[in-house]
Parts: sequence; C-alpha cells; structure tokens
Amino acid sequence: MELIRRIFKAPKESFFLFGPRGTGKSTWLRQRFPDAIYVDLLDQETFRSYLARPERLGEVISGSAQARTVIVDEIQKAPALLEEIHRQMETEGGRRMQFILTGSSARKLKRSGTDLLAGRAVLKTLHPFMAVELGARFDFARSLELGMLPLVLDSVEPHETLKSYVSLYLREEVQAEGLVRNVGNFARFLEAMSFSHASLLNTTQTARECQVNRKTVEGFIEILEDLLLGFRLSVFSKRAQRKLVQHPKFYYADAGVFRSLRPKGPLDSPEEISGACLEGLVAQHLRAWIAYSRAERTLYFWRTKAGLEVDFVIYGEDTFLAIEVKRSRTVTSRDVRPLSAFRDEYPQASVCLLHGGRERLKVNDVPCLPCKEFLLNLVPDAPAPVD
Repeated sequence: MELIRRIFKAPKESFFLFGPRGTGKSTWLRQRFPDAIYVDLLDQETFRSYLARPERLGEVISGSAQARTVIVDEIQKAPALLEEIHRQMETEGGRRMQFILTGSSARKLKRSGTDLLAGRAVLKTLHPFMAVELGARFDFARSLELGMLPLVLDSVEPHETLKSYVSLYLREEVQAEGLVRNVGNFARFLEAMSFSHASLLNTTQTARECQVNRKTVEGFIEILEDLLLGFRLSVFSKRAQRKLVQHPKFYYADAGVFRSLRPKGPLDSPEEISGACLEGLVAQHLRAWIAYSRAERTLYFWRTKAGLEVDFVIYGEDTFLAIEVKRSRTVTSRDVRPLSAFRDEYPQASVCLLHGGRERLKVNDVPCLPCKEFLLNLVPDAPAPVD
C-alpha cells in the first residue's frame, strides 16, 4: 500500500503520542520529522544503552546542534528516561527542542509513578485509519472483515497478520512486561470479552466464563484499556427523566481485532457478528473524529431499563447527536423508535440512523443514512455529516 496521508496534526509543543501497535505512529513520525533525533527503544541495543545510561540522551542532543526535534519511540519501555527528558527540557538547549514520546501503553508509565513530565507535554492519540483518510481506497466490506489497522491493511497477507496481532500483544506487552501472572487466563479473557463487544459489560458473567474472580476480570479490562486495545462507553445520563442502566458498554479498539478474537461455530450467528463489527467500526471512527477535532466532545451510549437503546450519543460544546447503527439494508419504524424516544427526552439533540444500504431515507422524521457514506464524510473539525 502506498503511504497514506494521516489527518492527525502534530502540536507545536512537546507531546506524547499514544496508540495501539500497528496504527503507524513510527511511520508517520519518520515521514513528518525526517531530520529528528530518533531513539527506537524497540531496538534491543538502543534499549540497553539508554536503560543503563539515560543521560546519554543529553549527550546525543548536544552532538546534534541542528536538530530541533527528539523522538523517543515506545517510551514505556524505559520510564526512567523521562527524568532525563524532563531535565533536558529545563536546560537552555532543551527549551528549544520539541520532544515527541510515543507509546502503545501508558500502563508501565503509570505504575512507575511517572508524572508524564508534569504537564509539559500534551497527550495525543493516533487511531486506526479513518475512511476519509483512505478515500477511494476505502473498502466498506473489507473494513468489516479486516478492520482499519494500517499494519494489517498494508500486509501482503492481511488475514494472517490480523491473526498474529493479538499474539504479538500477548508476547511483547503482557508477558514480557509481566502485566499478568497467568497469560493463559488473560488469553481466555480476550476471547470471552469478544462476546461483550458492542454490548453491556457484565464482569460477573465474563469472570464465570474465564473461571477467574470478578476483580481479576476488572483488572484485565484495565490492562486492555491501558494497552489501547479496548475501551468502555458510559451511559449518557445528563438530566435523565427515565431510569437508565448503570453498566458501561465495551468495544475492542478495531473491528478486525474483534473479529479475529470472536469464536465462530454452529451456535454463532454470522448476522450477530457482522452487526457487532459494524457498530464497532462506527465507534472507532467516532473516537478518532473526536480525538482529532479541536472542539471538546465526549462519546456515550443511552439505554433505559425498559430496553430502549441508542448506540452512540456525542455530547459537547458544538455537538449533541444520537446515532443508531443497523446492519440491515432496510429500515422500519421499529428501528427508529429508540431515536424518537431519545429526541422526545432531549429535543435539543439531532438524531440519525446508519444502515447497511445505499439510499438516504427518512422514517418517522428520522434521517437514515448509508453507513459507508457517513464514514467517508466524517471529517475532524467538521460537523458530523447527518444533514
């Protein structure tokens, strides 16, 4: 695959750039900052040298008078290096430098008590591809099968790469860093959590399926979030008039990762799996859209105890939008009922339904848009394309 231009914009000040493995952080940085001092902590020789002598970074900076940017890739491998970076920021030369620190996990940094440079560097995230980044290359059906990770889409054998992706995390992040005592339990947990993708999270049930206690499952979920492999959505409850559920929903960070983990057999409905893939694909796009936009927005879902559910609610300074996602190519009045109920409770909100067909519809005064069209027109710093 030719190099795809990413929408992400680098801040002018120093920043952390977090994102799951395979989102193209290193590729983007090498393209954007070709003349930077580059420290790759995945290289074992480099890792050992900086682990033994963090002050070596200052020596490298002093010897590179023309450089104005320092990139440290996978900073979580050597959290002690942050102290040297902080010290460099305080020096006269360091104040002229931009430090960019990448990571696929913030867990080790948090566990080590590191203060992430005391606020001297902003936190940014790089997500899997958005449809708008791929443009004419965006294959809607293929994205539901393989997801949107650049590592996978750029592979000669994408299906095999996707299969090995989780194994890579287990080997290089979970096992190597000693994040869990029993990697086998964590591997079973990853599969069990695939049944919770795009669903209400029930840690008690997941614990029973994994044959571990509930607190262990809660800890595993935190590891998933720290590794940026999964995320939870809270229920939207501002000025709620109806009784709402309290449990969050869970999603894997990429639709392809979910599909690779989800068991398939005679009792597993292909329609159910495809529906969860589609909802997850929309979720990851909305998260990227929010992360890359300047306006403050938060992603939620809405579900009443009576069973009415809206998949996504985006709430922020310039947006109040409820979105329902349906895999079906046809839309009925029954499908838009939750959106109508949400609009009754929140007249200020816009609503829309995304479906798997090709036509724009309006059912009970609810706009119903083709999901592919919506994703291709979802652009950071622009309004959601629901009109």
